[in-house]
Amino acid sequence: MHALVVGATGATGQEIVKFLLKDASFNKVSIFVRKKTNLRHKKLIIHKINFSKINEYQGLLKGDVLFSCLGTTRKAAGNKKNQYLVDYTYQYEFAVFASKNKVGCYSLISSVGANKNSIFFYPKIKGALEEAVKNLNFNKIQIFRPPSLIRQTDLIRSSEKKSIKFVQILNKFGFLKSFKPLPVEFLAKKMVEESLLNKKTCVKTYKPEECY
Repeated sequence: MHALVVGATGATGQEIVKFLLKDASFNKVSIFVRKKTNLRHKKLIIHKINFSKINEYQGLLKGDVLFSCLGTTRKAAGNKKNQYLVDYTYQYEFAVFASKNKVGCYSLISSVGANKNSIFFYPKIKGALEEAVKNLNFNKIQIFRPPSLIRQTDLIRSSEKKSIKFVQILNKFGFLKSFKPLPVEFLAKKMVEESLLNKKTCVKTYKPEECY
């Protein structure tokens, strides 16, 4: 099988690539990045591209499954417009071209509370993306809404550390157990495993407790 990964240098994307390279079910892994990466493997193909011109690379989006892991914060992006580009526009464009190229499975990392009708910006764009990709021609669409993610030490943000500790304290007292913080490698493993299941044509949304 041939896997395609968008967002391969992010916290979860890195782990997905690791699992794909180890899994004998995949003989080729193509990643799409903005900057050079030192990652090397005999199964790995690295495409350094301009994300604002995705249409120029649509011929490269051919394979069996597309993992879409792009994501940013408003602070990192600078403003809502740039965050929208990363969290919606780029991911949707990749999905469109992959579906046109007959990629069979689409696996997306979304967010808890994703809702296109939300009054809040982040869950609104996540919900809008979910609804948009559901209309594309994939055999399987798998949408993951993980709880708070425990990222690698060098990538975790201070605000995330505080929120994770708070939820973990509540978990100890039996509260919000379905929102127990999840290590990114657990989510990555689940996404790769689910992509390999021989399900009939379907669209499935995984709740936080189903992402383990």
